[in-house]
Amino acid sequence: MNTKSINLLFYLFFSLIVVSCVKSTDLYEGGDTDTTDNTPPYIYPFGDESQNVTAEIIIKTDGTVDLTAITPEIPYLKYNKSWLFMLTQDDCKQAAYSCTWAVINGKPFSNTYYYNASQLKVGDLPPDVYTLNKTLGIKDGTGNEVRFSITTTLAAEDSLMSDKTNVNLGYKDDYYRFKMKSFLVWENVIEMLNYGNGIAFHDVNTKSVDNLDSLRVHYIKSQTIILNKLSGRGCKMLAEPNGNKSYSTAALTYDPIQVMTAQTGTVKLYPFQVKEDDLSKKLLNRTFYQQDEPFYYIKNDIKAQLALSKENREAIHIGVHGTDEGWVKFLLWLDETYGKDGDDSVWFPCMEEYYEYNYYRIHGSVIPTVVDNSTLKLTVSLPSGQYFYYPSTTIDLKGLSKEHVKSVTSGTSVTGLSYGNYSDGMMLNLDCRKYLVEHATHFVEQYESNKTESNKNDAIYFVNMLKESDTKAALLKRLN
Repeated sequence: MNTKSINLLFYLFFSLIVVSCVKSTDLYEGGDTDTTDNTPPYIYPFGDESQNVTAEIIIKTDGTVDLTAITPEIPYLKYNKSWLFMLTQDDCKQAAYSCTWAVINGKPFSNTYYYNASQLKVGDLPPDVYTLNKTLGIKDGTGNEVRFSITTTLAAEDSLMSDKTNVNLGYKDDYYRFKMKSFLVWENVIEMLNYGNGIAFHDVNTKSVDNLDSLRVHYIKSQTIILNKLSGRGCKMLAEPNGNKSYSTAALTYDPIQVMTAQTGTVKLYPFQVKEDDLSKKLLNRTFYQQDEPFYYIKNDIKAQLALSKENREAIHIGVHGTDEGWVKFLLWLDETYGKDGDDSVWFPCMEEYYEYNYYRIHGSVIPTVVDNSTLKLTVSLPSGQYFYYPSTTIDLKGLSKEHVKSVTSGTSVTGLSYGNYSDGMMLNLDCRKYLVEHATHFVEQYESNKTESNKNDAIYFVNMLKESDTKAALLKRLN
């Protein structure tokens, strides 16, 4: 072998060594610095939530009210609202987090880009983000805020939900990391659930979309993944994809799916006409507004329902895929017209919460016991179905007013409690989530580690869910 050949071999060998030592940079991700926090995201311990709750409430009065005449009842809608609005967002869209969830919870959002939870955590955000400088929601009848809550569908079997987020704080040469991803990632879903939103099945990874056995097998596979990714939280809802009735037919044979929604072949929901139906396995109606100006038609439909008596109002349930600036404006309008900054008449929960609330109303009980002429005891039973995560309710006490009440106390199974007057008497809001104190503490600690106005608002929001106690007072003191 001559000298020239030896030199060529040496050059090739040296080049391979150098190339193997160079860090590869994806030009479509932007930069070569990944500042991702590898700490697992906080998630509420859904797998250990309270089930089949029995709670005791003691009401001390001034002795001037006939307690034997008071009959407690659970109203048709939580917080005694007069109409129901729900929104399900299909196709596991990233916009469900970075637009819909973001605008409701007072977070930044962009008209052209998208982001994930780990980027928001450190402030690595698109260049054009802005906020409404407010949150969107209602009041609970006792002065506390309750933010709007949506349902997002999942694509649990798709590995793209586990994609790693490129966090590259300060990198401005390009913004490819903020381009829309194929799906929500699990960290986004976790954050949405921490704020009370719901989840649903949608498409599953089968080529046999009309084979009922195959669909059921993939429901089971998806459920296993969901339980693993979401701290033991299961999925009990289906948003029927593409009008394919095979999905809803297969769901009838899969017990964990308890309620469904679709556009055709459905049952229309009139909340104030639901007397004895727990809605199990019902396919409830929703509408996709496909017109060029959808919000004009949505607003007209809302106004048409509100022109009716509340007993004859149909629930407004909207289906949507991507959301954008138009939806931001609509949600703002909803808040300022019918929410906490308007007439405060709407209840806007995720479909899971409405289903559970109605289930408690149908199957639960509130038994009053007159202890003495100034003391009333309520024994509240909230029987659960599978994968229930909203053990809370409103209880109306007709004939009693707050002005005659000296105190309202509860046992340890009650973690959140508030009360106030409504049109016919006094109402109680009861929350029996097992880890509500720990949940509020997490948000206080989040504010203490990153003292933004948004983090403070979140902390106050979750602490205000707690019943009055020394623990609540201590948490509020940490925020001041």
